[in-house]
Amino acid sequence: MGLKNFQYNKILRAYDERQIANRHALEKKQELAYKTIPQLHEFDAEIAEQSVASAKLALSGDPDALKKLKLKIQELSSEKEALLAAHGFPKDYLTPDYTCPMCKDTGYVGKEKCQCFKQAIVDLLYSQSNIRRAIEAENFDTFTFDYYDKNYIEKTTKLSPYDNMKRVVSKCISFIKNFNDSYENLLIYGNPGVGKTFLTNCIARELLNTAHTVIYLTAFQLFSILEKNTFDKSKENFETEEQFQGIMNCDLLIIDDLGTELNSGFISSQLYLIINERYLSRKSTIISTNLSIDDMKRLYNERVFSRITSNYKLLKIVGDDIRLKK
Repeated sequence: MGLKNFQYNKILRAYDERQIANRHALEKKQELAYKTIPQLHEFDAEIAEQSVASAKLALSGDPDALKKLKLKIQELSSEKEALLAAHGFPKDYLTPDYTCPMCKDTGYVGKEKCQCFKQAIVDLLYSQSNIRRAIEAENFDTFTFDYYDKNYIEKTTKLSPYDNMKRVVSKCISFIKNFNDSYENLLIYGNPGVGKTFLTNCIARELLNTAHTVIYLTAFQLFSILEKNTFDKSKENFETEEQFQGIMNCDLLIIDDLGTELNSGFISSQLYLIINERYLSRKSTIISTNLSIDDMKRLYNERVFSRITSNYKLLKIVGDDIRLKK
């Protein structure tokens, strides 16, 4: 996905701010550690001396001496870690903390954009601040089965709402664990308020935390972008074109509340375009909806219905409206 200069610079400024914050945090930790353990200065001086010697040997082409020096540096570093631990500090206390260990908060791994940079582009283009806030509150750490009844068997699933939700969550966790190795799509459906959006947020957070690009859109937002991309071909429509490419190419697309949009032939054709193109390129999609399977068959054309029912794992959530129980 391309960016205009001002958008690109906005992301770069965020990385600059992150690096400055990291440096300040490390300086504070260093100040405390060196004040508590003055001997650390001696270790640093010797490690620095050995590192200079190592660099000189590398230039001279003496592999045996270089190997010995590297082992000496490793030994000194281990002794330094042991000294920190002996004074109650974690062994890695003086190791910089990074928001993204892959790129060390530079945005790049070698010459390639890091996954976190790609997600930053996604967040900017799709204004995903809402999902960012939502996943802080709605994730597997805060998820509970307490709202799902154990005391009756629901006819369509032949399970209690509690046991059914256990099964659904297990399928979602499997989807996350196998995301890189096997291609899968999910349709999460059920009555309003049973936890569908909460569950998609749980999945989004896990995949964002493992450096995957995730785009979360309500059905209304998705079809608004598709409409603009189809009918507005002006030069000013640059951002919508970029959004469309992102929808097609992101690692995971989440379409929330399918069925709340005003349905039409255009909507059905665009929905088929998205799910079919992502299917052909083996890009995973999650759809959540209040619609029943019969409702979907009635509202969308046969191609849409066939593609979803044949290529999506159908996960039905049953139970009472959780919002009324809280």
